[in-house]
Amino acid sequence: MNLFADLRSAVVDALGRMTVEGLLPPGLDLAAVAVEPPRDAAHGDMATNAAMVLAKPAGKPPREIADALARALMEDPRIEGADVAGPGFLNLRLAPALWQGVVRQVLAAGTDYGRSDIGAGAKVNVEFVSANPTGPMHVGHTRGAVVGDALANLLAFAGWNVTREYYINDGGAQVDVLARSAYERYREAHGLEPEIREGLYPGDYLIPVGEALKAKYGPTLLDKGEQHWLAEVRDFATAMMMQEIRSDLALLGVEMDVYSSEKALYGTGEIEAAIEELRAAGLIYEGVLEPPKGKTPEDWEPREQTLFRSTAHGDDVDRPVKKSDGSWTYFAPDIAYHYTKVKRGFDQLIDIFGADHGGYVKRMKAAVSALSGGRVPLDIKLIQLVKLFKGGEPFKMSKRAGTFVTLRDVVEQAGADVTRFIMLTRKNDVALDFDFDKVLEQSKDNPVFYVQYANARVNSVLRKAAEAGIAVDDAVLLAADHRALSHPAELALLKKVAEWPRLVEIAARNNEPHRVAFYLYELASDFHGFWNRGNDEASLRFVQEDAAASQAKIALAKSVSVVICAGLAILGVTPVEEMR
Repeated sequence: MNLFADLRSAVVDALGRMTVEGLLPPGLDLAAVAVEPPRDAAHGDMATNAAMVLAKPAGKPPREIADALARALMEDPRIEGADVAGPGFLNLRLAPALWQGVVRQVLAAGTDYGRSDIGAGAKVNVEFVSANPTGPMHVGHTRGAVVGDALANLLAFAGWNVTREYYINDGGAQVDVLARSAYERYREAHGLEPEIREGLYPGDYLIPVGEALKAKYGPTLLDKGEQHWLAEVRDFATAMMMQEIRSDLALLGVEMDVYSSEKALYGTGEIEAAIEELRAAGLIYEGVLEPPKGKTPEDWEPREQTLFRSTAHGDDVDRPVKKSDGSWTYFAPDIAYHYTKVKRGFDQLIDIFGADHGGYVKRMKAAVSALSGGRVPLDIKLIQLVKLFKGGEPFKMSKRAGTFVTLRDVVEQAGADVTRFIMLTRKNDVALDFDFDKVLEQSKDNPVFYVQYANARVNSVLRKAAEAGIAVDDAVLLAADHRALSHPAELALLKKVAEWPRLVEIAARNNEPHRVAFYLYELASDFHGFWNRGNDEASLRFVQEDAAASQAKIALAKSVSVVICAGLAILGVTPVEEMR
């Protein structure tokens, strides 16, 4: 149950009655009418902007609409007060019974409380990580993996049909570099000195690949030109790297539904089909692009190329899809890959890219718009850098990786749950500092500890009550007299719990899983504040001498725990019941 949605329905019904009475003209668009928490809690429980957004189309002063709306809403027994503020905002005060009823709703639904159907079963593809299969995943991939996986969880919780997908970039020159690098480790496995020349991958992670090549091929590939071994070594090394990537993702608790290969697009007609689809729409032509200002991109040539008229779909310039020598640009297989998603019937596409792919956003959106006739929206989330610190100093590079800190390094140092939560404590397009010392300390400044500690405190209350002979099973707490929760502090905590369904819908509509982490920290902070207040006011303590009074208050605590557990599940974090 979403109280904010219920009250919005009440506002819409009241506006309907005002229309029938001739106070408003018919046919007003009510889509922008919102009901949300007021900026200042002292102003009321909820606020609506209805009068402000309807004033212009209705041709009436906003305060006139607000006054009439206030009178109409006061007919609803759930509303105890409706006050016009400022130019026409309407602040509402709700009957305490409405907030007290939240406890029963939460306990009855369990961790399904807040689950929504706004996605209406629409098929959404979330592509994330998609790291080149040339080595282990680094810390930047870690953040992208967490954001993508949490977003997929969030969308599923809000009613979307979600597919998690990984695009294997195994069709470019980088996998040939991988093959040459692995071949040197193969030579090393035979006791020869590897020639890790500039441009090859120097990390120790390829040593096991070289040993595996030796086990399979023996000495048969030694002293042969690369035309004899490049393709086989490339496929072998790519497969081993993907096996390691899958293992690293599993370490972080991430499982993909689909792995798609770039190489599989070549020679199958997929690229040609996508380009012909664009050509049939009049969006492919032969031409010469103007020289770009500033840095010259790798796909610009001062000669005639095959171009995609991406400017017709919102891009800044048209984009090459085929070079003058007849080979495809890097963009062409990406177009074809996204065309496969459109053909698979997805209603929405989401790509999680590293910040270095910012220049790809407009062209990729243009391609999807063109290939789907504007039917399928594409949202691209850019993941900013993660800066690692330990002991006040930047975390040193991994010798195994050669030039970067791996996902495995991070998870082994901090744990999967801490890593996942911390990666969501900033919006994806903001750089994130990850301090190994701070993320493991037990303080309010460590959000994952603070949230987990709130849940552990609730469980400690349940244990203490049980030891005192007070029944605290779910059925008893559900049946407790929640009308006893009448103290302003108790009602304030209930109001925060009641925000959860609304938060889920906002976060899902905007593809912003970090909002869940923010909310959980706020809820935990409110709970800890309530707990501390109980140290001074005995009437606010969860365990009272009277069993019935205790059960009502413990039901409130349990509702907080239920929402924390639901939120942590979306983030992919396991809740703890006891802090050690």
